[in-house]
Amino acid sequence: MVPRLVLAAPSSNAGKTSVATGLIAAFTARGLAVSPHKVGPDYIDPGYHGLAAGRPGRNLDPWLVGEERVAPLFLRGALHPAPADLAVVEGVMGLFDGATHPSVEPGFASTAHVATLLRAPVVLVVDASAQARSVAALVHGFATFDTGVRLGGVILNRVGSDRHEAILRASLGAAGVPVLGAIRRLEQLHTPSRHLGLVPAAERSTEAVTTVRRLGEVVADGVDLDAVLALARTAPPLDAAAWDPATEVRPVTGRPRIAVAGGPAFTFGYTENAELLSAAGAEVVPVDPLRDEALPDGTAGLVIGGGFPEVYAAELSANEALRADVAALAAAGAPVAAECAGLLYLARELDGVPMCGVLDVRTAMSPRLTLGYRAAVATGNSVLAAAGTRVRGHEFHRTHAEPVAGPTPAWRWSAAGTEGFAAGSVHASYLHLNWAGAPALAHRFVTACAAAGSAGPTRRAERQHAHR
Repeated sequence: MVPRLVLAAPSSNAGKTSVATGLIAAFTARGLAVSPHKVGPDYIDPGYHGLAAGRPGRNLDPWLVGEERVAPLFLRGALHPAPADLAVVEGVMGLFDGATHPSVEPGFASTAHVATLLRAPVVLVVDASAQARSVAALVHGFATFDTGVRLGGVILNRVGSDRHEAILRASLGAAGVPVLGAIRRLEQLHTPSRHLGLVPAAERSTEAVTTVRRLGEVVADGVDLDAVLALARTAPPLDAAAWDPATEVRPVTGRPRIAVAGGPAFTFGYTENAELLSAAGAEVVPVDPLRDEALPDGTAGLVIGGGFPEVYAAELSANEALRADVAALAAAGAPVAAECAGLLYLARELDGVPMCGVLDVRTAMSPRLTLGYRAAVATGNSVLAAAGTRVRGHEFHRTHAEPVAGPTPAWRWSAAGTEGFAAGSVHASYLHLNWAGAPALAHRFVTACAAAGSAGPTRRAERQHAHR
């Protein structure tokens, strides 16, 4: 059994990420191995969780991977690379807010939904900055709205003073839900944001480490950690086996080397995707498009996930050697899979600045945020998906591409028509996918990379010729 709890809130912006990260850091500082998790598709919060825990933060999203995989994926994180003493799951939006897609029931993929799948007690993080006795009515409503969700305690956030805390605690005494802690308003711990939310931990480097450590100290001072741990230990055993990528895909012969973009400009990626590539027989190696001037020697395929290339457009463009190498790799027929930021990097230009030119597409920042879950179908065969393959993903960007789709689009989904580019060995789209929900994608991509890598000397010669 893995002790576990879910951190939820009545709404967004209540301080869930700060409290969750602080709890993870506080328990880690006590010497406990903590497994961090995040409900929903968000990439940024797990980065802070992972920094606090010293192990990857993993997402739990029924929309992306299916209800049946939530508990197995949770156990994968809780038991790998070593068994955790405690698992902390940060929720998304308000406790009962879920996907609004017409194909699912209200509340699907909500924090409450995931807490039920994990049989985990919920701790409600309440922003108390603008309320006093009313907090009791709020908590009472959340505790009784759905009897299938066990609300085990409350952490009061942004408390103004000792008197304010005393009023809040007295009011909650009649609500029947224990107060596990009270945290004061600490604006100096504000985590900087920009157009897509918090600035990723990987970009803030030393500053992020300092913030996470300080969050751990603040939470340790304001929260009864022993009571939180005792609550987590009330979670019953899960009737599930840990997800194992080796059982999802069969290994391909040849062990192709696949480069995966990383570094500050490309911080969005699900841990399971790389694990599936490895299980399918690939050698996964990192490449940082901001700093590396060439792809790793012997690269047979390239994966470029999400991130913030728009923030680093000038630096990415200035690395002409790597841009040329990526273009030559694609021209030589090596498989390339790109999501969102990857599409921007492969485009002809981003905000007027030259990119790799693999796609005859111009991209630019947009005042409109595109955000939401998508049910998509592959319009044709590609290195990533066979025609007709159905997937569930999400969009999250404030850029636009012109054109939005090529002659062979990557995907089709309702209302939006077609989107993305599937030309030759390149698959590029705004759609983010967790391959744990469709493991065949990883196997198909590695298979294509193995076929491309088998002509290694020829491919390398073609790339060298393309540079000239």
